[in-house]
Amino acid sequence: MIRENRKLFRVYATLRLLVIATLVRCVVTQRWENVAVCVIALVLFLVPSLVEKSFSLDIPPAFEAIIFLFIYAAEILGEVDHFYVHIPGWDTMLHTMNGFLAAAVGFSMLYLLNRKSDKINLSPAYLAMVAFCFSMTVGVCWEFVECASDLFLAQDMQKDTIVQQIDSVSLDPAQDQNIVRVSGITRTTVEASDGTYVIEGGYLDIGLLDTMKDLFVNFLGALAFSILGYALVVNGGRATTRGQRLAARLLVRPDSDVGSSGETDGPADD
Repeated sequence: MIRENRKLFRVYATLRLLVIATLVRCVVTQRWENVAVCVIALVLFLVPSLVEKSFSLDIPPAFEAIIFLFIYAAEILGEVDHFYVHIPGWDTMLHTMNGFLAAAVGFSMLYLLNRKSDKINLSPAYLAMVAFCFSMTVGVCWEFVECASDLFLAQDMQKDTIVQQIDSVSLDPAQDQNIVRVSGITRTTVEASDGTYVIEGGYLDIGLLDTMKDLFVNFLGALAFSILGYALVVNGGRATTRGQRLAARLLVRPDSDVGSSGETDGPADD
């Protein structure tokens, strides 16, 4: 990695050191669940290199750097340091980025197939559509993971939202599926076997709005890359705008392309 791109190595090394420092801090404070998260993050840092070696691919340095930053932002800052709770929009930003990056992965898979096969010639529109669908599938599968974690592990990954209005047929006393609107909710009292809980400010929506918001921003990220990738292919692989140049820097290529051209995308070596 040092030989290929010093800037990427500095990003990688810095983030690994930060994760190790966080791991030590969690061990000292005996936060064992967060220790496991740190170990998972260190393992995830190895995945790009394993993918490159296993499939003879070249992941652009810019893409690898974004992957490392994404892992650190999601696992360490988000989970361990509670940025999901303390910083509004942190989860939204990561889901948007996830939609964009997953679309780049989906686009790259078919783009590689298109270039390496003489019998397959997929249209730019088809490439963009599959990239979009791939990204949305990844987003939906992740929401399945969050829901399963909440149901079976009590993790509350689908964060709750305070709402002041609900519309429900379950409140219809006649059970005729008439919608009953309850608006202006200022306080909710929950009677449980272990006590009474008071929710100030409204009614507690248990994850539905958070899930739909995550899927919507994933949709926006996937759509953005699909459009950029489509325009890039239509232009014959020549990036004519800043957005197309970004898409080109995120496309995974065969390892032979790098060896033959001697060029790499992403930050230039020092």
